Amino acid sequence: MRLLAALRRLPSPVTAERLAAETEISRRQLYRDVATLRAGGVLIDGAAGFGYTLTEDPALPPQSFSRLETEALMLAVGSLEELGDERLAQAGRDAMARIIATLPDRQARQSMHAIMRSWRMPGDRPEIAVDVDLLRQSCWDETSVTITYRDRRERVSEREILPLGLSYSPTTLMLVGWCLLREDYRTFEVARMERLEAGSTSFRPRRVELLRRYQAMRMAEWEAQKAAERQALEDPPPQPGN
Repeated sequence: MRLLAALRRLPSPVTAERLAAETEISRRQLYRDVATLRAGGVLIDGAAGFGYTLTEDPALPPQSFSRLETEALMLAVGSLEELGDERLAQAGRDAMARIIATLPDRQARQSMHAIMRSWRMPGDRPEIAVDVDLLRQSCWDETSVTITYRDRRERVSEREILPLGLSYSPTTLMLVGWCLLREDYRTFEVARMERLEAGSTSFRPRRVELLRRYQAMRMAEWEAQKAAERQALEDPPPQPGN
């Protein structure tokens, strides 16, 4: 699977040395894996010393997208470079490579010349020291995590959190969770976590209900804020001398 993903993603023809480095195997093992894929029906052109090109991938059905749909997909995957962590961005690149591998030649060339790009200034996002994969897995498994957290006032606390979801933005990555220390909802900047470990508390199947209540609470706060703004526009403050 790693070899197929690399063949889909890398510019063709790709050398055996590059493929071996990408898949973290020896060149001898790479040659065996290429032979295995060919025996399974995957059409791979080329040979050792010349580079390999994936010409037909039976694992993927044919696809067709309009030029604008291709632009949208490229922009969405490209934005992961700015919003997500490296593992998430790599997953997006692999998925896009699989999609491109199913496109007709003309549409595949269009994807290489997409005009829309996602970009941000370097250094805008703080570095993250903890394992984001562990956070994602804990959300899926519905198990707690324990963290050492430094807030914006530089206060450090130890907490056990029921992680409900991750929120990506151009400037930071946030964790929405139920804090067992405060018995309430809290949002945490992942970059402010100094330590992260898997906890032992399962909250299955409470996650859906906890998320529903959180969303309802935030929606009520948003509606109250909008109502206050409308009221302020309708009742402007009195002018001096009136």
